Order: sequence, then C-alpha cells, then structure tokens
Amino acid sequence: MNAQDLKSSILQRAIEGKLVPQRQEEGTAKELLAEIRAEKARLIKEKKIKKSKPLPEITDEEKPFDIPDSWEWVRLGELGEWCSGATPSRQHPEYFGGNIPWLKTGDLNDGYIKKVPESITNEGFQHSSTKINPIGSVLIAMYGATIGRLGILQIPATTNQACCACELFYGTYNKYLFYFLLANRKNFIKQGAGGAQPNISKAKIIDTTMPLPPMEEQHRIVAKIEELLPDIDAYDKAQTELRTIEQRFPNAMKKSLLQYAIEGKLVPQRKEEGTAKDLLTAIRAEKAQLIKEKKIKRSKPLPAITDDEKPFDIPDSWEWVRLGNVGTLVRGSGIKRSETTLEGKPCVRYGELYTTYHTRFSVVVSHTSDEVFDKSKKVHKNDILMSLTGENKWDIALAVVYEGEEEIAMGGDMTKWTYHGMNPIYLTMVLNSTYGISCKRNMATGDIIVHISNSKLSEIALPIPPLAEQHRIVAKLEELLPLCQQLAANP
Repeated sequence: MNAQDLKSSILQRAIEGKLVPQRQEEGTAKELLAEIRAEKARLIKEKKIKKSKPLPEITDEEKPFDIPDSWEWVRLGELGEWCSGATPSRQHPEYFGGNIPWLKTGDLNDGYIKKVPESITNEGFQHSSTKINPIGSVLIAMYGATIGRLGILQIPATTNQACCACELFYGTYNKYLFYFLLANRKNFIKQGAGGAQPNISKAKIIDTTMPLPPMEEQHRIVAKIEELLPDIDAYDKAQTELRTIEQRFPNAMKKSLLQYAIEGKLVPQRKEEGTAKDLLTAIRAEKAQLIKEKKIKRSKPLPAITDDEKPFDIPDSWEWVRLGNVGTLVRGSGIKRSETTLEGKPCVRYGELYTTYHTRFSVVVSHTSDEVFDKSKKVHKNDILMSLTGENKWDIALAVVYEGEEEIAMGGDMTKWTYHGMNPIYLTMVLNSTYGISCKRNMATGDIIVHISNSKLSEIALPIPPLAEQHRIVAKLEELLPLCQQLAANP
C-alpha cells in the first residue's frame, strides 16, 4: 500500500467511526444536530443569514456505509452557510490592489490559508457579489484542474466564483469537515467529470451526505488523524527514496560492473594467460609491419603515461597504454543525407551510432551509391567507431563495435579505431565506462555542439589486461549486464 492509499484508508476509517472509540458520555449527534438546527433558526430570525430551501430527506441508498449508533447522517447544507465568490470586473483596474484579500482556487493548498497574492479594493468589493468569509471558513474548489482542492482561512478573505466557502454553525468542527471533504475528493472529481470544463456546483456540495459524530468525538478524530499524518508523510518519503534507489540501482550496478571490469576485479587473473606487456609487444610489432607495408601511417610519438594519469590500481599482469599507441585512428568522410539510398552499398552515418546501434552492430540501416562508397573510408569487422561531434559531453565518442563481415562505408564526424589487436568489446567497455566517459568529456570542447579530435582520443590512457583475460571479462559482463536490464525493465 502506498502512502496515498494509506492516507485515504485512515480518512475513510475516520468518517466511518472506526478510528477512535465512541464514548457514551459525549452524547449523540442527534442531540448535536438539534443544537445546530436551533442555531440556524436563530441566525435566520436575526436576519444574519437567509432562509434556505429545505433539503430532501436522506435515503438509505445515500448511506454508503454503516456508522455508529451515536452518529447521524446529515447533508452538508445543514451544517453551515455555503456561498461562492465572484470576480470584480477586470476592466476596472481600480477594483484590484486594495486591502481585502481575494482568493482564487489556485491559492488553495489543502491546509491553512495565511495569505493570498491578490487583493481587491473596497470599491471592487462593492461592485461584485463576492463576500468576506471569516477566519475558520472551509473552502473547496469547484472548477477545472483544482476541483476538490481545500483550504481553511486564517485570514478574512473574499474568493472568486470557482471557490465555495462554508461558514459553519456551532456544533461542527471545521477541521472535521475539512478531512471529510478530503476523504471525498475523488467523489467530487467524479461528479465534476464529463464536461469540457470539469466542475461541481454549490448545489451538489450542500446536497452531499456526511456522517456526523458528536462534537467531542469530532475533535478526537481530528487529533488522531493529525497524530498519524506525520507518520504517513515519513512513510511517503521513505517510499519515494526507495523508488529512487530502485530506479537508479540497475544503472548504478551497470556502472559498477564496468568499473570493476576495467580495474581487474571482475574475474581472477591467471598466470598461464601471460601479461599485457607481452600482448602490447606483439601489437607494436604488428603495427610496425603495417607501417612498413604502408597500410597505415606512422603516428606522432605520444608522451609516457604519468602516475597522475592512472586513476586506479590495476593488477601486475596489466598495463596502462595510450589509445594512440595501439592500432590507428582514421577519420571518416562525409556522406550527406541526400547521398543515401534505399538500396545500394552499405554505409554508416555518425547519427546512427547511438540512436540505432548503441554499442555493437552487424547490419546497417543506410545505403549509398557506388560512387560515394568508392571514395569513402571503409569499416571492417571489429573496428570500433566513435562520433567526433555530439550534443553533450557525456555522449561524445561513445564506442560502437562493427561485427559484420561486409565492408561498409563510413560517414563524416566519426572515427574508426582499427588494427588494435584486442577484444573490441572489452575496449568499448573501457571507453564507455564512467572512467572512459570522464576522459573524453574532459578532452571535448564546445558547449551547444561538442567536438573531440583524433589527437585527443589518442591520448586516453587505457587499462589493458592479457588478451585471454579480456575475453573472460567480456563473457562475465555479458552474463551480468542483462540482469541489470531486467532490473531496469521490472523494478
């Protein structure tokens, strides 16, 4: 049960006479009702209020639940003087800005009303049908989105026509009426539904039936409600915090798993798998051969990685290496939207990396002509693609692996990382981890449109395990990450 349901349940028990025990010495509501009617008759006789049309008898069908023998069913119109307000003509600025508070339904706060933002002048009051409602009056909104919203005046105030106010006769505790109206809000909203402008009328309000307890019991009911409400608020706060944790947990767990993976804490190290130093020696030899064969260009030497650039410890069998010292980065050339075709040679454009492919893909969604394809840079299996342009520093250069067998053309504003000689999924996990994103965010420039260059990407320091351990890390993550997705889908 959520906090709102719990609050509704408590209010319902209150108006059914189940929240506090009845006490014989407190008399009966029948006796109280006789006093209320006598008070009303006196006020009519003294011409302080007008005589109203008699209200119909309450039928058994209008009694939705049983109440204690000491209680009585009454109509709200029997308990006080109900009136709606009015709005002085807006064509007369002199009617506004005086010293008479003028309340609109948007000012109702389901609590005490201590001040309101607008006021009217005495002239505005005289030229409208609004009334000054005394302190203690109970207010309810009758129109629009605020229908059923409540308030209790702590200042004398007028209201607009969308608000109905009740000045109670002796015998009814205004806070008991307030909580009854709060318990029945859904009924009022239901009554107001159906039209272009949802509304309830004063007639519907005064015709509403209410279970009336003896006066002292009304006060005890209110005291018990207000004793319980802080606990409900605390329960609501705890529930909200729990929901927030549940919503954040899958993503936080995913980030933690990726961080554990790149710190060498996700799977154990195995001596027989060798070291990253051996792996990097082999990769550098391969790179030197590719340069010799003129398949890639010799890159500018990169500075050694300092201890300050190593944000966490890694196992002894691992190595820190700059991205640019492993494989090579090749920037793509532009493929315009007008150059894409429904059929033709396969291509990938930078906007598709995250909206369509996310972290890996094998089948393209775009195609282009033979002419454009032939002049474009090509992407091959296990190449890692990164966008060089984005709308924010968090998404810039997120890594996506191409796993297809077919050669594809690469559009502009992206780069490919090729000939890296490692498990491409592991490398994307490093680049897409909190650490990797932080590196790229710090290197990116621009505010509205963000850019990053190949030279900047080359400087990123990567934690590298032996190749066999990379495979085991990827296998473990691919076992665990779907569980995070399941938690996100079924919180």
